Amino acid sequence: MEEPPQPNPLAAAFPAPPPFWQSFTPEHIESISKLRRAAGGTESKAPDVPPKLPVRLLELPSELRFLQPPEPPTEGIYRCFGDAYNLKDPLPTLEELGETQLYTPPSTPEHGKKTDRAFILKRLAKSLLLNFLELVGIMSTSPEGYAEKLSDLRTLSINFHHLLNEYRPHQARESLILMMQDQLERSRAETEVEGLSQAKLREEVDGMKGIEEEVVEEGRDVWEALEREFS
Repeated sequence: MEEPPQPNPLAAAFPAPPPFWQSFTPEHIESISKLRRAAGGTESKAPDVPPKLPVRLLELPSELRFLQPPEPPTEGIYRCFGDAYNLKDPLPTLEELGETQLYTPPSTPEHGKKTDRAFILKRLAKSLLLNFLELVGIMSTSPEGYAEKLSDLRTLSINFHHLLNEYRPHQARESLILMMQDQLERSRAETEVEGLSQAKLREEVDGMKGIEEEVVEEGRDVWEALEREFS
């Protein structure tokens, strides 16, 4: 009799931490930090500045291997909580999912008109509201006929959700653009503040030089007056 397959502990709703968490001890962290410093890496203590470390540390002891980030996936597949995911996982069509498509597929958000999709979403939203009101009416008159109306609501919801999911790549790209713009603005602001600080410092230095020159000039006048008086 074959043994039943064991469930994947990492794919549970509340998975336990992976076993390699035990490698992250203060002693191991100090050891890998010394190796990184010896390899020419520097670790920044600022929270907003990423650490500048060597790309990879080769021939690490077994107890330190989990303290190094894994290499980027080369085959386009990565694992998360025990499940495999594709970096370029295309969104399946409604036909491939076995669902009824209620609209003519518009062009993609990257190359087509966004107004077409917005118009379809508005129509689907109105249809959802109308079918919900019809469901309320059916439940008040003949509750046994609710199943067909629930099926219509389900189909409308799936079409609405699928159309929104087609915007995800566009949304991710726009979010990345906003993050880069925000980082650029912060860098410019820091540069301006640094420039103002340096300009203020130069003004203070110039002011001190002026005061020093005035003191020296006054001292020279005093010495000249004393020399004339006692010569």
